[in-house]
Amino acid sequence: MAEVETKSLPENAYQPLKPGESYPPIVPAAAHLPELTTRSIGWGIGLCIIFTVASAYSGLKVGQVMESAIPISILAIGLARLYPRRSSLLENVIITGIGGVAGSVVAGAVFTVPALYILKLDPHPVQTIFICLAGGCLGILFLIPLRRYFVRDMHGLLPYPEATAIAEVLVTGEKGGSQAKLLLQATAIAGIYDLFVTTFQVWKEFIDFQFLPLFRMLSDRARMVFSFDAIGFILGLGYVIGLRSSLILCAGGVLSNFVLVPLIWFIGSHLDSAVYPATIPISHMTAVQIYRSYVRFVGVGAIATAGIFGIVKSLRIVAGSFGIALRVFRKSEAVTPERTDRDIPMITIFLGVVLGAIGVAMLLGHLAASWTVVAIGLLLTLVFSFFFTAVAANAIATTARNPVSGMTMLTIIISCGVLLRFGLSGTTGMFFVMAIAGMVCTALSVSGQTITDLKAGYWLGSTPSAQEKVKFLGVIAAAIAVGLTVVMLARTFQFGEALPGDLRPVLASPQASIMKALVEGFMSHQPIAYLLFGAGAMVALILEMLGQPSLIFALGMYLPLELNTPCLVGGFLCHYLNKRSEQTGGETGRTIRERGVIIASGLMAGGALGGVLGAAFRMVPGYREDLIKTPFYANEAVSQTVSALLFVGLCLYVWFGSLSFGSLKKASPEEK
Repeated sequence: MAEVETKSLPENAYQPLKPGESYPPIVPAAAHLPELTTRSIGWGIGLCIIFTVASAYSGLKVGQVMESAIPISILAIGLARLYPRRSSLLENVIITGIGGVAGSVVAGAVFTVPALYILKLDPHPVQTIFICLAGGCLGILFLIPLRRYFVRDMHGLLPYPEATAIAEVLVTGEKGGSQAKLLLQATAIAGIYDLFVTTFQVWKEFIDFQFLPLFRMLSDRARMVFSFDAIGFILGLGYVIGLRSSLILCAGGVLSNFVLVPLIWFIGSHLDSAVYPATIPISHMTAVQIYRSYVRFVGVGAIATAGIFGIVKSLRIVAGSFGIALRVFRKSEAVTPERTDRDIPMITIFLGVVLGAIGVAMLLGHLAASWTVVAIGLLLTLVFSFFFTAVAANAIATTARNPVSGMTMLTIIISCGVLLRFGLSGTTGMFFVMAIAGMVCTALSVSGQTITDLKAGYWLGSTPSAQEKVKFLGVIAAAIAVGLTVVMLARTFQFGEALPGDLRPVLASPQASIMKALVEGFMSHQPIAYLLFGAGAMVALILEMLGQPSLIFALGMYLPLELNTPCLVGGFLCHYLNKRSEQTGGETGRTIRERGVIIASGLMAGGALGGVLGAAFRMVPGYREDLIKTPFYANEAVSQTVSALLFVGLCLYVWFGSLSFGSLKKASPEEK
């Protein structure tokens, strides 16, 4: 079997094709390299499960799901070196495609299912798994007929940022071994670091400097409390999202914690009676209680309004996507014998949709609703999944951003409005609507990730039908993994906010908390703090008028400050390392930038895995946090200082780990 040159993509890979011109993939249609092998499927499923677990913790902790496709593509190349026969380019595409499903299925789960736990409706693990499974399969099935339009017909007209990164990583595979080692090293460091700090009493996870008189005075007299979560996971997250997004995220936290909380304290500190929605007087509240009772609702209003603005902005794209979907489904193209343009047959897609619809109907039918309501719920699920699949594909292809939160909120609002007219309300209505939202959210999230992989496969010469088949394996693996992970985390953590008397740690679950607030407001007819929601809406409106990304700012308002501040540190590290790479220039400069991203991705993956492992420890009989306890742990001054110094050590690791290769390259005689 002849080797295929994989040094670089063809010149017209990113350019519109001229009349009569065709794109030649790296692996020609006539070539038959190993693709669907035990190796590629096995590693793909294994990595999918690992990154699903990590992404679930990530999404519940800070509302950001890890993008797993790029780290997995790096690992795929590194794993290829373990075998006497190097994995082929097409096998690496399969590994990346299966593993990359992790983040998309997790998004569908953690943005919706935890809302059921917050509402005390505790879903059965089988229900959670099926919601993710049904949504993911529908997203793939509805996307396949759109592949030729988005991937082939729009070649060079849509940028596909993430697909470009994946393709470039897989093509420049010679660096894969060192990159994979660096990724695993950073993962191990963050995993061990975050496991000990979040699970045992070795040093303080949170730094608030309350042992210093100035910080104590600000807390007592103005309810201004600085806090910092000194773990590697959030440092890596801040690096990945960059300085600008980190600044905007942290700015939202500054408004909530250093403006709104002190302002409410100043106005209400002399009141002896409670002001709705709080149940105790403001004069008796701590800064955290003021935030949870009032400011959090302002953040909810800001996030919901920012999501609506996102929908309004994308109306033109949405309308165009609907037209695309309808045209393609009305006129399906004939099956082509060419390997690189062969999809799963339409009859198989149709049967898959029918089976999926039957499964969805059975799920909804078990929720004590009439068959009329079940039929309406099934129709809403299929219609939203069908149309939002095209929206997600278009959005990912143009901006690499999938409007998951906004589209899910729209699903909840419309579903509540429709189902209330048929008498569905209360806890049954909440569960019913959140099940629909979970399936739709997973469908549009998975479809966006699938179109990314299909485009990367188009550039490289994969078989589309092979990629599409293994996507279902990835969805099955990820659905089971995320379902069991959410159940485990729900037993050891609280989702949303701390409840009185419940001593379990809290996972903020920001998106799920927003979905819970929406569905509860519609279905329970409880009093709603409209003024606070409206204030948040005005904040989002102001940000839009200033031309700033309101959703990131609103998320910063909602998330606890200790999660925003480490992000800012990571953003500054990213900024200055990128400046250093620009000054260095050339291949060395690019390598510095790549190593920074790889280390940050490793910190995120390792930190998330460490957090999940810590949750597993908490379920072991006899577990106690003081099983491992340092002598200085109870001394706030010493313990917080140690925590700060070790966090600085993580920052130095990112900095010098990114620069070390550049220094070696400069000193190398071959470069001179």
